[in-house]
Amino acid sequence: MNIIVNNVLTVCLIACLPIDSVADEWSFQLEPYVMVTSIDGDASLGRVDGVGVDVDFDTILNNLDSAAMAHFEAHHDSGWGMSLDYGYMDLSGKKTNKNGSVVTAGVRQGVLEGLGMYRTQLSTGTLDYFAGVRWWDNDISTGIALSQLPGNDLNRDVKAGWIDAVVGVRWLADINEQWTFLAQADIGGYEANFTSSIQTGVQYEISELMTLDMKYKATWVDYDEGHQGQVDYFQYDTVTHGLIIGLIFKF
Repeated sequence: MNIIVNNVLTVCLIACLPIDSVADEWSFQLEPYVMVTSIDGDASLGRVDGVGVDVDFDTILNNLDSAAMAHFEAHHDSGWGMSLDYGYMDLSGKKTNKNGSVVTAGVRQGVLEGLGMYRTQLSTGTLDYFAGVRWWDNDISTGIALSQLPGNDLNRDVKAGWIDAVVGVRWLADINEQWTFLAQADIGGYEANFTSSIQTGVQYEISELMTLDMKYKATWVDYDEGHQGQVDYFQYDTVTHGLIIGLIFKF
């Protein structure tokens, strides 16, 4: 019996050692953040072409129903790693015209990025090469309640989601022991005609566990579906941009 117990304990010990060893080779980052966002560009819904989509931060803030933004990264000592980023905004507004008609509009935009990356060490920082996908999930709704024709409301709801492949590079350069400079760019497309994003800014290490992240980000997309001039046509050509302030938790 003692031999069996000893053998079981030995197997368990051997099995546990690689797990601890592997765990020590990984590092993780979780960053909730807020973005001072503006949207510029134009969109087409059905037979209505080239409608301006220029929404500044004050408009978004005044009509914001909900928002969620978070970034996660995992890095292995071998240099390989991955990241996930999700940004979500849900906006809605209502306006009553002089004749009593009520116009409502809603925009829900979600963007999810999943990337695999490889990190190389530089003398004063790191260089990350990455590739992955960017998934857009948009829902745009409009409605008009006519005071002259009650019960004859005009409503339109467009749901559009698409996935694009992206490739890019990120440079992290140490300024001093606490400050780090960041520059990142990517380009891609697949279901969209074109997509790209850039980021640049600085990070300030508050402690070994927390880092303040301050940067500017802009994301472009040019997408269309359906047949131009027909009721099924949808086109979205915009840039979402603004300042980002986040807090990175390292573990």
